[in-house]
Amino acid sequence: MLDAMSAVRIIVVAVLLLVAGRASAQAVFQERQCMERGWQRLALGVAGYERRLLWSAPTGPWRRGAILVMHGGGGAHFQWCVANADIVAPQVRFTEAALRAGFAVFLLDSTDKVADLEGRPCGKVWDDEVRPRPNLDLPFIAEVARSIVPGLRPAGSAPSLFVVGLSSGGFMTVRAATEMPDLFTAVAPVSAGDPYGWHRLCIAGATGRSNVHGYGLDNETRKRIDAEESCRADAYPNERPWPARATSSRPAVRRFLDRDDGILDPSCSDKLGVQLRRHGYAEAPPFEIAAKGRRGYLPHLFQDAYIRPLLDFFAQHSR
Repeated sequence: MLDAMSAVRIIVVAVLLLVAGRASAQAVFQERQCMERGWQRLALGVAGYERRLLWSAPTGPWRRGAILVMHGGGGAHFQWCVANADIVAPQVRFTEAALRAGFAVFLLDSTDKVADLEGRPCGKVWDDEVRPRPNLDLPFIAEVARSIVPGLRPAGSAPSLFVVGLSSGGFMTVRAATEMPDLFTAVAPVSAGDPYGWHRLCIAGATGRSNVHGYGLDNETRKRIDAEESCRADAYPNERPWPARATSSRPAVRRFLDRDDGILDPSCSDKLGVQLRRHGYAEAPPFEIAAKGRRGYLPHLFQDAYIRPLLDFFAQHSR
């Protein structure tokens, strides 16, 4: 005889598989590539938008728990399960290593509906800035964390839930961790800064990128976040308020960064560390790749050097 939780889980999984089956005809080429490698696709409606994710898991219980992954600005969820370009291959190696280590992995896809404060479209980015309107992505993340993952989790699995996000996804990781601290065990923002201390100007063509428009500015220095020392300040009077949540449970945090990052200056990650500690988050020492004097785009990307220490950090907190 099934207990109530097992019955609920079976119903949830059946509904998700039905939705995935109906949506599979609309899967883009790269999603189909991932599905050929064993990943499963889900499409669901959240807060008026169709949202997509890909997921995979070890056979049997998830010994280490589950990881939510949020891609970088201009990227897509499928770039973490199929590498059609060498620069995203470390992302695929990360998810493959996570599955071997006993984690289930959920790849979330951003919308292209974010606009700046003047209403200009920002392109394919997460809704990672604090705006005077409901957030587009927090309901999606909450739905995955509260319903999708528990509905698919086999009996005997570790209940731990982790988040890793790159760049815009790293900013969004911090938003999720601070808005819903009771949902997550530990989080790892990669090449990311303080989402409460910056804003975007989404001017088409300003940086030459076709699917991400404009640039970010630090609220204190008013410098572009790719400028050297752009987030270095003695005080933060222009910081947007951090959420005050009545909970004793807060996720552990470890930042990952390269000191040669020329897209998000390392001072912005440093600022995030200061703010996390000020707001009572347990921050592990950051994992830093030392500067070699060659600032640029490549050090901003997810790197093979992050894989083992990141998974070790999550495994350390698995329960």
